[in-house]
Amino acid sequence: MTTMPVDQLKEEEAREELKRLAKLIAHHDMLYYIEDQPEISDADYDKLRQRNAAIEKRFPHLVREDSPSLRVGAPLLGPFKKVKHLKPVLSLDNGFEDKDVYDFMDRIRRFLGLSRDTPIDIVAEPKIDGLSATLRYEKGIFILGATRGDGTEGEDITQNLKTLKDIPEVVEDKTFPALTEIRGEVYMRHNDFLAMNQEREKDHLPLFANPRNAAAGSVRQLDPKVTASRPLKFFAYSCDDYSPFHETTHWDFLVKLKGWGFTTNPLARLCKTTEDILTYYHELEAQRASLPYDIDGIVYKVNRIDWQRRMGASGRAPRWALAHKFPAEKAQTVLKDILIQVGRTGTLTPVAILEPVTVGGVVVSRATLHNEDEIARKDIRVGDTVLLQRAGDVIPQVLSSLKDKRPEDSHPFIFPHTCPVCGSHAVRLPGEVARKCIGGLICTTQAALRLRHFVSRDAFDIEGFGSKHIDAFYKEGLIHSPQDIFTLEERNKESLTPLRTREGWGPLSSHNLFKAIDVRRKIPLHRFIYSLGIPQVGQATAKLLARHYLSYTGWKDAMIAAKDQGGEPYAELMSIDGIGPSVSADLIAFFDEPHNLKVLDELLQEITVLNEAPPQASASPLANKTIVFTGTLDRMTRSEAKVRAEALGAKVSSSVSAKTDYVVVGADAGSKAKAAHAFGIKVLNEVEWLKLLE
Repeated sequence: MTTMPVDQLKEEEAREELKRLAKLIAHHDMLYYIEDQPEISDADYDKLRQRNAAIEKRFPHLVREDSPSLRVGAPLLGPFKKVKHLKPVLSLDNGFEDKDVYDFMDRIRRFLGLSRDTPIDIVAEPKIDGLSATLRYEKGIFILGATRGDGTEGEDITQNLKTLKDIPEVVEDKTFPALTEIRGEVYMRHNDFLAMNQEREKDHLPLFANPRNAAAGSVRQLDPKVTASRPLKFFAYSCDDYSPFHETTHWDFLVKLKGWGFTTNPLARLCKTTEDILTYYHELEAQRASLPYDIDGIVYKVNRIDWQRRMGASGRAPRWALAHKFPAEKAQTVLKDILIQVGRTGTLTPVAILEPVTVGGVVVSRATLHNEDEIARKDIRVGDTVLLQRAGDVIPQVLSSLKDKRPEDSHPFIFPHTCPVCGSHAVRLPGEVARKCIGGLICTTQAALRLRHFVSRDAFDIEGFGSKHIDAFYKEGLIHSPQDIFTLEERNKESLTPLRTREGWGPLSSHNLFKAIDVRRKIPLHRFIYSLGIPQVGQATAKLLARHYLSYTGWKDAMIAAKDQGGEPYAELMSIDGIGPSVSADLIAFFDEPHNLKVLDELLQEITVLNEAPPQASASPLANKTIVFTGTLDRMTRSEAKVRAEALGAKVSSSVSAKTDYVVVGADAGSKAKAAHAFGIKVLNEVEWLKLLE
C-alpha cells in the first residue's frame, strides 16, 4: 500500500495510507524542527507531502490534519537582541524534478483561473547558499539589519551588516520608500573562503567547513571588527512589501534595486515559458562547479506582482514561488556501527556511525538509517561500504550497501526490542513505521526531550535554558514537569547547594537564568498550545486553535466538551479549516488524561496565558467572522477567495454551524447552502461577496 499508485488505492486503503502518512510526516517534523536530527532528505520529505496531497485530492472526504509544520528558519541563540520583521520572512516550497516545475506552473493557472495559453512570466534567480538577512531603511537610511530567525523575529546584526560594502548605508533617491525592508543573502565567494581558511590554518585556528558556515559565523560576531575583516558579500532579491515601490513586476523591482546601489545577481533571467525555465536550470546546473560562489538550486517567482498578491502564502511558503533544488551529492564510506537514538515521543531511530567522508563540502560522520524495515530492505550491516547522499542541510542518508565490498564475517543487524535508555519494551503497533519505547514516564530521554520542547524557541523560548541545562537539571531531580521550571528560583533559595555554587554556574549566570524564566511567565495562547507537545499539534495547528478559541479557558473547555462527538463543541472543532479527525482525536485524548489536566492546573498557578489578539483591525467588516464557501465561483477560485477572506481577518471553515457568520454560495452549491438557511445564517452570492471585499 505504501508504494501503490494513488489512482489504484481503494477508499479503505486510502484511509489507512493517510493515517500512516500523518504519523510519518509528524515524526519527521519532530526530528527536523524539535530534535534537530532530521533523517530524510528534502526530496524524500516532499514526496511524502506530495503523496498525501494526491490522496486527499482523490478522496476529499477523507482529509485530515497531515500537512507539514509551518516552521521557518533557525533558533535564535546567543546574546543578540531579538527584533521583529515588518512582515514575516517566509520559506520556499521545494522542487527536485522537471515535473515539479510543470506542476508549479499548473498550480498557478488553477489558482488564478488562467487558461492554458495565458503567458506567465517567471523570474529565475540562482539560490545562493548563504545566510538570509533583512535590511530596514527609514527615509533612505539603513537603521536595522537582522537574521531571518524564525521568520517573525530575527537577531539584530545591524552593526555587522554595516561593514559589508554591498549594503548601502544611505539611499538618497527621493523615490525610495520612507519605510521598507530589503531582503537578501549574505554569502562568501570560493576564492575568499579558501584564502581565509589558509590564514586561519597559519594562525592555528579552527577551519570553517564551507562558505555558508563561514558567512553565517562571520555575520554573528560580537565584535563588528571581526565581521569587517571577513570577505562577505550580499545579494538583494526581494522586500517586505512591493506597494511603496510602485512597480508592477518583480523584474522591474530588481532593476530599480540595482539603480539604488544594491547588488543583485547578474545571472537572474526573465523566462517566458516553462521550457525557458528548465533550459536555464540545466544551464546553471552545468555551470555550478565553475561559479565563484555556492548555489544549491534556482528560485522561480511569478513576475507580475498583482498575481503574487492574489496568490498569497500557504502557511510556511508563498504560492507564487518555488525553489528548484539541484540533485543531491553522493559519496562512499565505511559503516563502523549502528546506534539507536530515542526521541521525544519514544521513537527508536537507527543512526549509522561512519568513517568520516566529505559530501557536498561537509565532513559527515553520521547518517540516518530511517527504521528497522529500511535496514532489512537494504540489508545494511556493520562493516559495510555504503553509498551516502546529502540533500540540502539535512543529516545524510544511507542509500545502499555495496555488497561486493562486504566483509566475509558480517551478519544482519538485529533491531533491539527494548529501549537502550530505560530498558522498557520497544513495541511496534500495527500500521506504525517505527518501534517505540513504552516507558514514557520512566524514560529519561523522552521526559527531558519533552521539557526541551516546552522551552524551545517557538514555545516558551526561555533564553539560556538549552538542551544541556534541561538534561542536567532533569538528571539531578531539579525539574520533572513544566511547572518545576517556574518554581526553580524559590526552591533554589532553600537549597543547600544553590545553583550559583554548581559547576559551570555562578551568581551572574544563575541570576540571568531566573530572570529569563520570570520574563516568560506570560505567554501568548498559540505558543502555549504548541509548548504542550500534543501529537500532531505543530506550530501551524496551534495558531489555528488559538485564533479560533481566543482564550485558554475557551480552548480547554471546548476540548473537554468535544469528547462527546455528537455535541456542538466537537462539530465546532471539526469545522476549523485544517483540523481533521486525527488531530481532533489527539486533542481530545490529551484532555481526557487526568495526569495532563493536573499538570495544566499546576502550571497555570505559575504562569498567565494571554488571550489571542484578533488578527485583523476592527475596521475590516470580516474581522473575526466565520465564513464558509460552497459551490463554484466565477470571478475567482475558491482557493483565492479563502486567501482574500483570511487576509481581512476572517476565519474560513469547512462546514456550517450555528457560529458561522456568512455562507458564500457559487454555482452548484449543495448541502452547505441548505444548512445555512436552516441555521438562519446570512447567505451571499458571488456579487455580494465581491462587494463586501471592496
